[in-house]
Amino acid sequence: MEKAFRILVINPGSTSTKIAVFLNSDCIMETTLRHSSEELSCFSTIPDQLLFRKNLIIETLNSNDISLSSFDAIVGRGGLLKPMKSGTYLINEKMLEDLKRGVQGQHASNLAGIIASSIGDEIHKPSFIVDPVVVDELEDIARITGLPEIQRTSIFHALNQKSVAKNVAKELSKKYEDLNLIVAHLGGGISIGAHKKGQVVDVNNALDGDGPFSPERAGSLPTDKLLRMCFQEDASMDQIKKKLVGKGGLVAHLGTNDAKEVNKMIDSNNKEAELIYKAMAYQISKEIGSCAAVLKGSVDAIILTGGIAYDSRFIDWISAHVSFISKIIVFPGENEMSALAEGALRVLDGSEEGKEYV
Repeated sequence: MEKAFRILVINPGSTSTKIAVFLNSDCIMETTLRHSSEELSCFSTIPDQLLFRKNLIIETLNSNDISLSSFDAIVGRGGLLKPMKSGTYLINEKMLEDLKRGVQGQHASNLAGIIASSIGDEIHKPSFIVDPVVVDELEDIARITGLPEIQRTSIFHALNQKSVAKNVAKELSKKYEDLNLIVAHLGGGISIGAHKKGQVVDVNNALDGDGPFSPERAGSLPTDKLLRMCFQEDASMDQIKKKLVGKGGLVAHLGTNDAKEVNKMIDSNNKEAELIYKAMAYQISKEIGSCAAVLKGSVDAIILTGGIAYDSRFIDWISAHVSFISKIIVFPGENEMSALAEGALRVLDGSEEGKEYV
């Protein structure tokens, strides 16, 4: 009989902590714990929130009659660590050190591994992270820019992209490692990756706003005009960055990052909203075309995923531009919790070896 593994999944956001309990691949409990700005304001750094968030998780589990000792493993979303290959990683001291000091920056996701390790150590069970945003499988040629001192970096929605790519491979009765896929994650940030035989060999840096503009990010911009804006506006570097990442894209044009609100505008005959939303689909389509060129036209499928993939109008606009490249498979939503659980399960059941962070 197949062993049943109970897995606790932890996924912190800036003002929330999602947790879920899985029995193998089946989710038996999931909830989102909300944190007010007042509650978080007393913490000077993100790692300082460890006990606050951990205690809330334990209280929530206790209120659902779920004992910590019942878990076989704890898994958290990976944070801004050093570049690494895709896979499930055992949380070690080196990883904890880099998460706490923010080796590539401080982000709420850095807390996931810290909390997972703390709970895992307490119950003497393994703790993992899976496919963090810093998964780096870029080919060397994809790193080159026109300035030797600047290289392109790989920061993208690796967890969801890898998960949906593997699920689509199963649906096609193929191995992920035997396929060439283009995966477009369409959410608050947008990342579009060229998956070549199991490796994401090229992808736009979604964190910094590279590539298409998105609901919250300005995307790639004309360099000269960007420089002029930086020097002409009486603003700090942090203010300019916030304008590019957080207050760009749909927020800058239409005052909202909610695709549903944009659709309401379009349904009310708002022509500007329709043009801007179409422009976002247009830029996504161009990026998909770029990935097709990376794969030399050999594309087994184009996968559209993320929250905006639920929007049939938007998907139709993209399909009209790129359906000539390959078949389009829509896999809406982010599915992060199940992707994390599946990553841990692959190590627990022996189908995959856990990797070591160095």
